[in-house]
Amino acid sequence: MNRFFGIALVVVALAIAIVPQFTDCESQGKMITLANGKQISMKCHWTARAEIAIGAPLVIVGGMLAASRRKESQRNLAILGIGLGALTMLTPTYLIGVCTTPTMTCYTAMRPALLAAGGLAAAVSVVALVMTQRKKELLD
Repeated sequence: MNRFFGIALVVVALAIAIVPQFTDCESQGKMITLANGKQISMKCHWTARAEIAIGAPLVIVGGMLAASRRKESQRNLAILGIGLGALTMLTPTYLIGVCTTPTMTCYTAMRPALLAAGGLAAAVSVVALVMTQRKKELLD
């Protein structure tokens, strides 16, 4: 059963890492222009980059959860998945953020997508944790 949860985590993690790369403002050709003419990236660009750093370990956690057979390993991986799912939701809201203009692509597409994907990753991990706690150890 945890094989299903592991595969689901891998799919969600890939969405977490890939979707923000195409929904940030810089991918739409928008940057902040300073008074001296230099252009810099907006907050949503750095949020998209940070989500790669969150999605990559979540892919590994999902793969290991799918391959793991021991109750302790599955429990620890599920707890790690919950933490990474929460971190996915915190990045566009509190840690880095996105652009504050409600009409920007990152505000209308990236932020809700990351909140949904992070919530889904955390929910899948919670269900995997509960199922793991109910499972008897294979080597008893």
